[in-house]
Amino acid sequence: MVSAQPRYASERAPVRIVFMGTPPLAARILEILLNSPKQQWSVVAVVTRPDQPRGRGLKMESSPVASLAAAHGLPVLKPVSVKTAEFLTTLKSFEPDLLIVAGFGRILPNEVLKAARIMPINVHTSLLPKFRGASPVEGALLAGETETGVTIMRVTERMDAGPILLQRKIPITGDDTQGSLKAKLAELGGTALLEALALLRCNQLSETPQDESLASYTAPIEKKHATIDWHHGAEQIERMVRAYDPWPVARTKLGDTELLIWRARPASGEQLQPEAEPGTLVRLRPRPVVKCGEGWLELLEVQAAGKRRMDAADFMRGRHVPQGVRLGA
Repeated sequence: MVSAQPRYASERAPVRIVFMGTPPLAARILEILLNSPKQQWSVVAVVTRPDQPRGRGLKMESSPVASLAAAHGLPVLKPVSVKTAEFLTTLKSFEPDLLIVAGFGRILPNEVLKAARIMPINVHTSLLPKFRGASPVEGALLAGETETGVTIMRVTERMDAGPILLQRKIPITGDDTQGSLKAKLAELGGTALLEALALLRCNQLSETPQDESLASYTAPIEKKHATIDWHHGAEQIERMVRAYDPWPVARTKLGDTELLIWRARPASGEQLQPEAEPGTLVRLRPRPVVKCGEGWLELLEVQAAGKRRMDAADFMRGRHVPQGVRLGA
């Protein structure tokens, strides 16, 4: 069982929280926390990434977490590095009982973790020990998992390896994309975090070590990962389409045009060309079908770079694309 500090257990004062996160998923978790009963805990500061240039004008833009925190009048720290003495001194000045981390994107050194008087907690969007690392949602979709969830865990210096405090599961549907799944997990992560904090206040939050033999890891997603290799199976490519929606978006080449694939599904191979090379458009009507290394993929929604998303059949008709063209060639 987790033992609380004597001051915390006896005085029942609101738990002082410093929240650390960056993306929209983390902002939603923070919003749920801020909308919870204030007499039980208090967010005293937020740590996020520095502002970054965005858009064609490269205007400096705050992270979603920073924008939400500013709207609530919270102090916002945007350190270039979390390893400096200056940052550590500022962090300690808020006297945090808990550090709550969600999508922060950096490994926190032990000196930072020890700034939390009770413990540092992470909201991780997978069922640990599966899919540790930077892209657990994409990892679950690419692996064809049928369920995922959130893990509330105590943070250690090893990436996502700390003991589990609480887990909650949800199914992955056949229509789920990275975007839809992250939205669901943000809601689940917020409610699971509140549940864990309530158990902590009652000294009923137990720790379960992770089984290292079951651990798997995910790396940061880059744009180059989104290029389709048509030698892969249709099911694998369809998972890729969903895992990379809304970013970086699965893509291929149609001649000199980069073609983004937004929606697709495995298709029946009846009356198609089994001898066709992977990437070949073997049918155009009623919808375009592409030969894969194993199976066939039906294209539902595509987009040429710089153009709008549109129905794949309409796109092919509008471009007068002939049957037999190879994508990605």
